[in-house]
Amino acid sequence: MYRAGKKEIDAIAKVIRSGKLFRYHDQSECGRFEKRYADYLGARYVHQTASGTHALTAALIGVGVGPGDEVAVPAHTYMATAIAVLACGAIPIIVDIDESVTINPEALEDAIGPQTRAVIPVHMWGLVCDMRAIMRIARKHKLLVIEDACQCVGGAYRGRKVGTIGDAGAYSFNYFKNMTCGEGGAVVTRNRKTSQRARCAIDSCGFYWTGRKHDEQPFASNGARASEIEGAMMNAQLDRIDSFTRPMRKQKARVTKAAAKAGLCIAPAHSPDDECGMMNVFQLPDAKAAETFAGRVGGVIAGRTGRHTFTEWDQVLSKRGAHHPALDPYKLPANRRCRRTYPKSLCRTSLDILARTVMVANHPDRKATQVTELIRKITDAAEEVLA
Repeated sequence: MYRAGKKEIDAIAKVIRSGKLFRYHDQSECGRFEKRYADYLGARYVHQTASGTHALTAALIGVGVGPGDEVAVPAHTYMATAIAVLACGAIPIIVDIDESVTINPEALEDAIGPQTRAVIPVHMWGLVCDMRAIMRIARKHKLLVIEDACQCVGGAYRGRKVGTIGDAGAYSFNYFKNMTCGEGGAVVTRNRKTSQRARCAIDSCGFYWTGRKHDEQPFASNGARASEIEGAMMNAQLDRIDSFTRPMRKQKARVTKAAAKAGLCIAPAHSPDDECGMMNVFQLPDAKAAETFAGRVGGVIAGRTGRHTFTEWDQVLSKRGAHHPALDPYKLPANRRCRRTYPKSLCRTSLDILARTVMVANHPDRKATQVTELIRKITDAAEEVLA
């Protein structure tokens, strides 16, 4: 969370005083946020959810992913990306990243098999994927594209907001994200049928009231709708989002220029003027140099960020895809043609990149003098580790 204060408190207090905490009523805060966020994104449909994980799940259900399908996911993303695939009954296929710390388009194309139906490019750490290459591959192989923009709220790729480029997108609004209501998320799409199915996945009871009037009939789902308190806080946060991303992009540009002069290798950026600017990302010569550099500058090694790297996805690697064996995607007869094993040699290239990648965070409230001090630390550390 970057900033929250009186505006958020007043918005939440107004909802509590109204006594209308359930989202379905006239002048709903959730409904207002969905419309405003759709306008902000340049999207047609936005549906608020209780979490980013459920937003991903609803997006996958919305586009029709299910048993018999493989879905390509990057080797570095929060494990919710892969778990959402399993929640739909499909099988996640883990694909290498490249030095941009996002999915490698060449590795993606190499990983496509007969059962591969979709790909989830993840705009990780506020960095954006190479969407031009990914969309080209998707068109060539007739893949669905579901963008995981959970860590890139407010970011864009070449002028288009992330999450709106593929067939559907998902966002997270939990405590650690650019916009937050503590927990929450949203799914976005331009397709009416996808929107209807996603709505039903989010709240099958709510969709039942109106869904029978449309071509998409209601189906049972374990819903996760948002409350009016979340909607109220998100309306306040939406007013702030550009004031978060603009200064971080400027900070990153300044740090990047100084770091490059100091001889540091900067991670490639696919759309530096449009990304969130949350992280300065450096590639060191090896893991030892990365550890020293991170310690000197107060950075974090990308490969040591917990459940963000596939080697820490216990439920996936152990193939425990559901609470009951009869529902486990790894055991479903419909998935017998899918690739369901994860060899120990998997994605070694990703692990090498992550072990020598150091991330140093930016912050929208950081003063110019503090940026100067950060640059001094980075250039001093570079002189030490690159000597």
